[in-house]
Parts: sequence; C-alpha cells; structure tokens
Amino acid sequence: MDFLANFEFLFEAINAITWRQPVMWLIGFALIYLAIKRDMEPMLLLPIGIGCILVNMPFTNVLSDEGGAGIIQWLFEVGIDASEAMPILLFIGIGAMIDFGPLISNPKMMLLGGFAQLGIFITILLACLTGAFGLNDAASIGIIGAADGPTSIVVAKALGSQYLGPITIVAYSYMALVPIIQPPVIKLVTTKKQRLIRMDDQVIKPVPKSVKILFPIVITVVSGLIAPKSLALIGFLMFGNLLRECGVLNQLSRTAQNELVNLITLLLGITISFQMQAASFLNVNTLIIVGLGLFAFVFDTIGGILFADFMNLFLKKKINPMIGAAGISAFPMSARIVHKLGRKEDPTNYLLMHAIGANVSGQVASAIVGGLIIALVLA
Repeated sequence: MDFLANFEFLFEAINAITWRQPVMWLIGFALIYLAIKRDMEPMLLLPIGIGCILVNMPFTNVLSDEGGAGIIQWLFEVGIDASEAMPILLFIGIGAMIDFGPLISNPKMMLLGGFAQLGIFITILLACLTGAFGLNDAASIGIIGAADGPTSIVVAKALGSQYLGPITIVAYSYMALVPIIQPPVIKLVTTKKQRLIRMDDQVIKPVPKSVKILFPIVITVVSGLIAPKSLALIGFLMFGNLLRECGVLNQLSRTAQNELVNLITLLLGITISFQMQAASFLNVNTLIIVGLGLFAFVFDTIGGILFADFMNLFLKKKINPMIGAAGISAFPMSARIVHKLGRKEDPTNYLLMHAIGANVSGQVASAIVGGLIIALVLA
C-alpha cells in the first residue's frame, strides 16, 4: 500500500505541472548552455540555471520543507531579503581585485565613470512613462544600466521592487554580453578618426603606496557624506581595496579575490533563482524589463563616449572617446573591449591602462548612484 501511495504521489506531481514550469526549465537549460558552451559568466549563470529548474519543480522542497523554509528560500531570506549580505560581501572581493592606480594617476577619468551612468536616469524616466511600473520598480530597472549585478540587487531590494528576479537576471546577462553589445554601439557613435586617437603622451605615472592606502579611506568618507545609502557597497568595496593595498594582509587579500568571490558568487546565483518562480517571472513586464535593461546599458555606453567628446573640446591632450565606454561598471571586461577595438584600428595603440582608469571609476560611480537613487526614491 505504501508503494502504491508513493506511485500515486508521482502522478500527483506530474499532474501539477502547468505550461509555465516547462518554460522556466527551458530558461534554466538555456542559462546552463550559455555558461558551459559559451563561457558566459559560468560561475553565476550555471547556479542560476540549476536553481531556476529546482524552484519550478512541483512540490519542491527547496522552497518549503515540512512547514519551514527550504534551502533556497532560506538562503534568499537570510542572504538577501533580511540583510543584502551576499551582494555586499561580494564587493569585498571586487575591491581586492581593483588597482585604482590608473584612476588616481589620471583623475579626470572619474568624470567619464560618472557620465557613463546617464542611461540609468533616462531609463528610469522611460520606465515610468510606460505606465507599467511605479517609481520604485522603474528606479530598480534603471540601475541595470550600470552593468553591476550586486548594485542592481541591493537597489531593487532596498526599494522593495517586485521584479528583483528579472532585474538580477537581466543585469548579469548584459554583463556577460558586454563583448557582444558594446563594440557595435561604440562604432556607431565614434568615427574612425576618433578611434585612432593615441594617448601615448598621457603617461600613467606610478602612484605612491601611501596615496593608494589613503584613497579607499577618503572615498569611503566622501561617499558616506554625499550618499549615505551607498555606504554599505562603497565601504565594503574600499575595504577590499584596502586589504589589497595595505601590504600587511596579502593572504586575506588573495582569499577575498579568490575563495570569497567564488563562494559568494556561487551561492548568490542559486539564491537569486528564488525570484524565478514561474508564477511571478513569466509575464509581459519581464520582457519589458529585458528591453529597458538593454536601453539603459546602451545609453550608459553612449553617455560615456559623448562626454569624452565634450571633454575633448577643452583638452589639449585629447582622450580617445572609446575610453568613455569603459566608464560602465563591468570591470575589467569593458576596458579590455576598448583596448581591443583600439588595437584593431591601430595595432600599436595601447589604451588599456587609460580604459582601466575609466572602468574602475565606473565601479565606484555605479555604487554611489545606486545609493543616491535609493535616497531620492525613499525620501
């Protein structure tokens, strides 16, 4: 009889399947395919893909287990919903990876990082104009343009967006698609003559150790004063950088760059899948978010390029406008793309260190903008 009862339960699970669940399984399979076959952010897309399948199985115990929270639901409630701990802790490892030397040596690159956030604000207005989203959801969607997954999670969670899952998936997907999206956009808004601009005369000078140590401390204080809501992200980012630069915690710095980042990214991916349950994920608004996220990302890239053009009106030593495209937060992918495009036009043109300066400024700027948006929307 027990065997027959179990057999009936098997059919009960099969009968509970609706059309939405197989669609989500296909999405999960697609993410796994992109991670393994295309090597697109595998450390994140692979666990998200597996999680997407797990949370959309009938009667799955990863969501609830005998009246309590299942493992994925528990991870979400503890690691994101209650404290936003996972994305914030990830910033320690990101900070430990970053060398701010190129930015400190050429501080005007900070302007490019700031103006490369233009698409965020345009997208917020556009999302509001669609009539499908309230201000909180629109602001959460706009931050996708920063190409910064952890910041997108923190902003969407702080603003109570009901679209946390789609926003996170879209943000990380476009981060993975940076090598595909940015080159045509850059070529569209620059001329060959502009792409050939050399910056050999703008030498990246070595930065004293004391300055590298002071930089994360000063940025933390300044950010805390002008954008207190960004302090968790900026503070942990700069703490990670301080581990790197202080010279007395090299082992911890290496741990933050490797083990910590790998573990948090792995757990974050499977935890985010909690928000990919078919009932809430499959709707027209999700498709709109995909489109708006792409718009934000493209116009962030354009914003950085156009501001580089504007700066060139006043500079004797011209900036290659492509550097502005590296002002988004996708570090170091965007900087590498700019350098590669420059080398394609002129094999002797070396733009990497200048692009890195703009790229790391975008990392800081995106976190600050995220904090400002939270403060403005919740004011």
